[in-house]
Amino acid sequence: MAFSQSRRVGLPLLGADEPPTVERVNIDGGSGVVLVCDHASNRVPQRLGDLGLDALQLADHIGWDPGAAEVARRLSAQLNAPLVLSGYSRLVIDCNRPLSSPSSMPERSADVLIPGNQGLTPPAREARIEALFRPYHQAIDDLLNGRSQRPTLLLSIHSFTPILNGQARPWHVGISHGRDRRLAALLLGALAQEGQLTLGDNQPYSIEAGMDYTVPVHGDGRGLPSVMIEIRQDGLRTPVGVAVWADRLAAAYRRIAATALALAPP
Repeated sequence: MAFSQSRRVGLPLLGADEPPTVERVNIDGGSGVVLVCDHASNRVPQRLGDLGLDALQLADHIGWDPGAAEVARRLSAQLNAPLVLSGYSRLVIDCNRPLSSPSSMPERSADVLIPGNQGLTPPAREARIEALFRPYHQAIDDLLNGRSQRPTLLLSIHSFTPILNGQARPWHVGISHGRDRRLAALLLGALAQEGQLTLGDNQPYSIEAGMDYTVPVHGDGRGLPSVMIEIRQDGLRTPVGVAVWADRLAAAYRRIAATALALAPP
């Protein structure tokens, strides 16, 4: 298992033949919703090798949010909504963490040591920020700036593990919010109409400015109604499960669309 910090000054983190930092889907979609997926990929830049991890570890939840990107793509198509996805693993740099957070480039995740993140030098950290973090958030900024004259809602799509630290997590889906709870309340109400779901209200995670980035900055920071949608990963293990969740979220949004968009600034 090889890794490198790419310590040479001026050496680009990404090679010219590597996939882009950001993926933009349906960017001109006419929906009032903008979708983002912070943990869409478990890819690691070639110059960082495998961060000292094996393939199973990188494929696990510590490397990304399994199933989240597939749900986001289907939701984008169903709602005709623009979508921005991160291109590389959260272990390289977490696009939903402030740069000051220890979990921005974690030395350990879920009790797994990340060898390639040990003792990162300032130039090595800056290379990741410049190559991966800033372009992703600039893409979201550019998209939202272009919609400043129309009502817009921001939905950040994530997934979470069924068990954490030996504790079962009962929620099928959680809706988390920052300062403004109104959109979260509408979505929870719409999802509750299905009857069979256990819903998390700011569970399994609440949004905190010191721990989260996307909703606090792009949502609360702009005054946009915004939520983080967390789907339990055991519901996303098959293409059928992914389709069910995309359909469910699309239907829930359609029930509240008019009311939700009225919350957004003109």
